[in-house]
Amino acid sequence: MELLLSSLSDLDPDALELEYSTVRSQSLLLKRDLGLTTDIGALKENIKRNRYKDILPYDQTRVVLTLLTSDFDTDYINASFLEGATENKRYIASQAPLSSTVTDLWRMIWQYDVKVIVMACREVEMGKKKCECYWAQLHQSTTFGPFTVNNQEETHPNEDMVVRALTVTYQQLSRSVTQYQFLSWPDHDIPYEASGVLDLLERVRESHRTHTSPLLIHCSAGCGRTGVICALDYIYDLLVTKRITTDFSIMKIVLELRRQRPSAVQTKDQYRFIFSAVASLIQRLLRSSGRQLYSNLPQLKTQDKETTVTPASFNKRLLRLSMNDTYAVVNKPKHPHPPSSKPAHSDVAPPRASRTLPPSHHYDNDLAGAAAAPVYSCVRPRAKPQSPPLSATPIYDTATPANRKPGEGQLSLRSNGDYQSVADEKLSPTNDDYEDFSTSVTDTSSICPPGGIGFNCRIQKPKGPRDPPAEWSRLER
Repeated sequence: MELLLSSLSDLDPDALELEYSTVRSQSLLLKRDLGLTTDIGALKENIKRNRYKDILPYDQTRVVLTLLTSDFDTDYINASFLEGATENKRYIASQAPLSSTVTDLWRMIWQYDVKVIVMACREVEMGKKKCECYWAQLHQSTTFGPFTVNNQEETHPNEDMVVRALTVTYQQLSRSVTQYQFLSWPDHDIPYEASGVLDLLERVRESHRTHTSPLLIHCSAGCGRTGVICALDYIYDLLVTKRITTDFSIMKIVLELRRQRPSAVQTKDQYRFIFSAVASLIQRLLRSSGRQLYSNLPQLKTQDKETTVTPASFNKRLLRLSMNDTYAVVNKPKHPHPPSSKPAHSDVAPPRASRTLPPSHHYDNDLAGAAAAPVYSCVRPRAKPQSPPLSATPIYDTATPANRKPGEGQLSLRSNGDYQSVADEKLSPTNDDYEDFSTSVTDTSSICPPGGIGFNCRIQKPKGPRDPPAEWSRLER
């Protein structure tokens, strides 16, 4: 495992991008050489059962529904069987249900005795309805065709996850189903860090350990995020069963998933995320086995907890910076904001970066923490814009469809990252659109917060000893 971990950590980003291009081209060759077709999903009577026109299950691996509950039922649902790494492991990769296919989803769950569901999306994303609610509210029951679903319990192990204990009843028979909903995975993007997904999979495996029924995984289209989760769980099984061979290849695993479900692992960022998540997974497995992980890999040393930036260390770093084109930085102490009364389950998680900032601000040269300090303090260069990291951003509303025309649905997922929608669903103003919140980037249009100069407001250098400084309310650009 140590050698595999070392190889994963030394990968070149350019090589990964080239490898993902190979995945896409090889997928087309697989479809042609194996004769994979999507004729059933494209039938006139089934086309409206698809959430996206260009994401259809292969006829060779699609889930066939034989449980008929009405005269209007068909055997079609947009879902595919995926083989696991072990003999008894199997996945169902499914699109999120539409309002017209919720009963079909429960038909599939009942027919294949599904015990655990992984939901890797929210009901509304990017201002679009991405999943119809197929469960009941807490301590309530809802009927979907002949199925009655009761939500007995909801827990929130962390800010990324909701766990629901559901009971489904059909023809006076009842079964228990556990649903894990992961909240922090933006569509066409990747999570901010791998630990949340790995924690999710640990809980899912614990719930599914004694069952041989398929594990149901869905996002919106059932390919991008769903494919990543299947790949990570697949690799986990290879690791714990010691079936990793010298020719181990994540690319081969993704191609195998794509042979069974179109577009599984849908973007190059998702593909890159698998490598970083597998590296974190190996670290966990080695730590849990009691072995010294970093004895021969000191360059990979990390801390389990996030580094806390204290005011003292923050100020010392500022003092080491040289003067550039900024005359002075005026830091005005702020009263700390009172803790928010956020409910246990919030649609929007606070940006993680804010956790590492000091709780209050001091003058830059006030290393001793004295109450009184000069107004003009340590000078430092103006902050330069930085490109965003390769990992996912916690802000979900930064991506917008390209070339959007009025009245059109979402575009095909080619180069711009969107799908071809069957029909855009109209959202009422009361819908819980979790996308609608401000980004974490400072809004430079408002120079200083109301009521004072604020924090880090820059003023221009006076032209001479008798010239007054520039206006305090104007930010030097």
